[in-house]
Amino acid sequence: MSRATLRIPNKAARQLWLSCNGLAQTPTGPLDLMQIIRDLGFVQLDTIQVVARAHHHILWSRNQNYREPMLDRLLAKDRAIFEHFTHDASVLPMEFLPMWQRQFRRKQAQLDKGGWYKDLPDAEARAAIKSRIAREGPLCTTDFESKRSGPKAMWSRPPHKLALDYMWYSGELATCHRQGFTKYYDLAERVFPPHERSIQMPDHAQIDWLCRAALDRIGFGTLGDIQRFWDAVGRDEVGTWFDPIEDAFVPVEVEGADGSIAAAIAPANIEERLAKLRPVTSRLRILNPFDPAIRDRTRLERLFGFEYRVEMFVPAAKRRWGYYVFPILEGARFVGRIEVKADRKASTLSVLNFWPESRVKWPASRQAKLMAELERLQRFVGLETLVAPW
Repeated sequence: MSRATLRIPNKAARQLWLSCNGLAQTPTGPLDLMQIIRDLGFVQLDTIQVVARAHHHILWSRNQNYREPMLDRLLAKDRAIFEHFTHDASVLPMEFLPMWQRQFRRKQAQLDKGGWYKDLPDAEARAAIKSRIAREGPLCTTDFESKRSGPKAMWSRPPHKLALDYMWYSGELATCHRQGFTKYYDLAERVFPPHERSIQMPDHAQIDWLCRAALDRIGFGTLGDIQRFWDAVGRDEVGTWFDPIEDAFVPVEVEGADGSIAAAIAPANIEERLAKLRPVTSRLRILNPFDPAIRDRTRLERLFGFEYRVEMFVPAAKRRWGYYVFPILEGARFVGRIEVKADRKASTLSVLNFWPESRVKWPASRQAKLMAELERLQRFVGLETLVAPW
């Protein structure tokens, strides 16, 4: 028998969303880094380092006792996490590896269609690269000498890089460690623990886990929201998964910031989760542009009335805000955005621009909270001086 539809007021929806994303509590206290990553599901990796790289900033936002070498240790020494592709390059808990086997196959099938990989070296050439790694140990792309052909383009890659990444996507190779942000590839069997590699799950069981785990981590959403979370299942697969078991979930109506109502589904324990919600910390935080709480721009605007877009790849003349602009979260409300840049040679963190949200007042108390967060960010990245225009 289907369950009655539950109405979730906007305030509770915001609290739940921030709780799901590890932002409801003050980012202090004992640090359990693996639990943060498990709770989030994955942490997106990104090369851009305007202040700190996205993955480090995301983790620091959850607990400000975090420091950058901690993630490297989980990857290279503890083998507690692995790198692969969700909606983008990410790190995931190693215990998720059995539920990720079909994603290796999915990514390989996608690359086999061509596109950027139309110039992929053949199987014999790839085997030669793999044999060299087997003999010599982990290697990075600069250990090979093949050159890209044709005109240079943003996403063009030399043949050996295409081969390395193809085998990484397909699960033949794995990220062994990184030096700086340089990835070192090794044989998957030398990186992934034997126990995790040996677990065999049928595809339907992997799909079931991925969909349930996604819904649990977003709190409520549509089938499209569930599909986009990992981007490791297709839309049709989510639909097939949901149909036979839809009575196991709760239909909900979620109130938006503008009072509009959107239909969604929630886990069976949604009422218990809502009852346990507590007021969100009043702490002000500067979030990374790739933070999972703001990754879904449509959901962000619907729940918080906060319009945000990343503009790194937008021509400068067409940007509304700037190249790398950080949202400012205070409690359960986005109160502004700020452009900050680190100059490591000068050991300076500089505020370039600041935009308070319309209808948000900035008394001295809020300004003091922003300065305190900037100072914490300055210390996190190890800079000596903070330069702000106020």
